[in-house]
Amino acid sequence: MDKKIILTGDRPTGRLHIGHYIGSLRNRVELQNSNKFDEIFVMIADAQALTDNAKNPKKVQENVLEVALDYLAVGLNPEKTTIFIQSQVPQLAELSQYYANLVSISRLERNPTVKTEIKQKNFGESVPSGFVFYPISQAADITAFKATTIPVGEDQAPMIELTREIARSFNQTYGSNVLVEPEMFLAEEGISRRLPGIDGINSKMSKSLNNGIYLADSYEEMKAKVMKMYTDPDHIRVEDPGKIEGNVVFAYLDVFAKDKQKVEEMKAHYQKGGLGDVAVKMYLVEVLDEILKPIREKREELAKNPEEVYKMLAIGSEKARAKAQETLEEIKDAMQINYFKDL
Repeated sequence: MDKKIILTGDRPTGRLHIGHYIGSLRNRVELQNSNKFDEIFVMIADAQALTDNAKNPKKVQENVLEVALDYLAVGLNPEKTTIFIQSQVPQLAELSQYYANLVSISRLERNPTVKTEIKQKNFGESVPSGFVFYPISQAADITAFKATTIPVGEDQAPMIELTREIARSFNQTYGSNVLVEPEMFLAEEGISRRLPGIDGINSKMSKSLNNGIYLADSYEEMKAKVMKMYTDPDHIRVEDPGKIEGNVVFAYLDVFAKDKQKVEEMKAHYQKGGLGDVAVKMYLVEVLDEILKPIREKREELAKNPEEVYKMLAIGSEKARAKAQETLEEIKDAMQINYFKDL
């Protein structure tokens, strides 16, 4: 029976926020604890982060630890999940080089995810070649571990499709069945959704926009951010009827509050008039703190011993290298370039 293997990860360009938690981290922990998968690999994609941060490597280097702390704090368990650093697995770069021969430049440039991200980052005419190339690097990441399942958002579908194309092309070109064509795993609707930033419903929560609530935030920092949240600008007095549409506070309550009936009652009260923004925000503070307090406390404890976290990453990276090397040997066998295998 074929193994069921997950690969997922994050770019270490900043601490992770509650948008990451609701969008992917919580789901990863559930998948980890479901015991339905033979292996789970979670990658801190520092090499990919350098594609648009090459001149600021310190930012990437510092955030490797921050992301690792966030992973452990939300419940990823190194006994069940291999957490590793991308740059510490050199086999991935070699695989990328071989896969690049199977993909045309025009195919890379047609990738809608890459086109969107290039526009967002305002590269203009100075797009780093590594950035255009990174879908191939991502295919190497996925296939190196023979991942069968990739938990992603719908916006990443073109990337997974390219990985499938590369795997198919390699197997056909070299008459092998070495590479696995992965499947996307989309979380159930409502579990994985994109949160708006605290500054408005049309602005997604983003590290670059600094409009998020971070897993590392103190209670005071989280509360201050909630109190600044965008609501209804026309809801000036408590007795005024308020609008729910575009109200970030209620958008968060819809996602995080367990007591859905209470939220609906609050919405009705707010729309009728008589419920102030401060009261609604204080309820959101209570709801968020119930989720974030245990994460924050665990993170604070882990941060006291960064050496232990790095040791965990070193062990995970060693395991990842061994797995990737196995795949690389099979790749080179199929390509008939494993010249010294029998010496």
